Amino acid sequence: MSEEIKTVERISESYKQIKEELNKVIVGQDDIIEKLLISLYAKGHCMLIGVPGLAKTLIIKTLGEILDLQFSRIQFTPDLMPSDITGSEILEEDRSTGKKAFRFMKGPIFANIILADEINRTPPKTQSALLEAMQEYKVTTAGETFSLDEPFFVLATQNPIEQEGTYPLPEAQLDRFMFSLWLDYPKFEEEVEIVKRTTAAQNYKIESNISKEDILKFQEIVKDIPVADNTVEYAVRLVSATRKGSPYSDEKLAEWIRWGAGPRASQYLILGAKVRAVLHNRFVPEIEDIRSIATSVLRHRIVTSFSAEADGVDIDGIIKHIIEKVG
Repeated sequence: MSEEIKTVERISESYKQIKEELNKVIVGQDDIIEKLLISLYAKGHCMLIGVPGLAKTLIIKTLGEILDLQFSRIQFTPDLMPSDITGSEILEEDRSTGKKAFRFMKGPIFANIILADEINRTPPKTQSALLEAMQEYKVTTAGETFSLDEPFFVLATQNPIEQEGTYPLPEAQLDRFMFSLWLDYPKFEEEVEIVKRTTAAQNYKIESNISKEDILKFQEIVKDIPVADNTVEYAVRLVSATRKGSPYSDEKLAEWIRWGAGPRASQYLILGAKVRAVLHNRFVPEIEDIRSIATSVLRHRIVTSFSAEADGVDIDGIIKHIIEKVG
């Protein structure tokens, strides 16, 4: 048995263990947890949107503990500067020689899992400090380039109800995120369990069951997982249906959508389908894998029109229409 297959089986086996560890702390949110792991293994990044108190930060921090990865939280505020994220140069004096020299002090972005908390509370100039890191896994400052330690995983949070003092994320930055995940309120039974757990003494212990090396190995072999042509074509048809003039679009979609998704959406649909298949102990992704992640991949890549608002159709409704139409 090849080393690649052994690594894939190791990841598949550890998936249930990771969920079990997370369930010691987190109640529910199984779909969110699955998509976070899909994004991590596919070398993607995630946007988490939900009202306060839904354990967005707790999920991310606990995941970092389970995977034994360095975790860093950046609280985005209106006065946050790019250097507060990437780092800055400081002037130091060598006590032995008396000479002064600049030394680069690394910022909080130099970690494995980055929580960009309330990312839309800082101006676009500061938000853009993440762009190079998310795409190139490096930081350039003062003419010098520093590589980031991999795996490198950015999770940004947004509060959907507070719009005062917020800034819209540039489309180029939104496109860097593999998934846009919307966290719903817990079910009644889940909320009862949450209250019981959080108002009593907690004796759980988080155990790390997967190494950084395992994650890196899996990220490398994801591209070698075979995908049938009809599955790739299905992904491209879904994305193409978001664009005006496409043979897979229709009159309703043309009215509802101002701008459609780009090729990166098709790439992420296939990468995500590959990872999801392996997590569920399958070595070949299927069309159902694409359908399961389509909404999370497309919802932040589609710009809706006033017609959609007038018709009372939200972005998830538009994507549901696309999936039904493509068939």
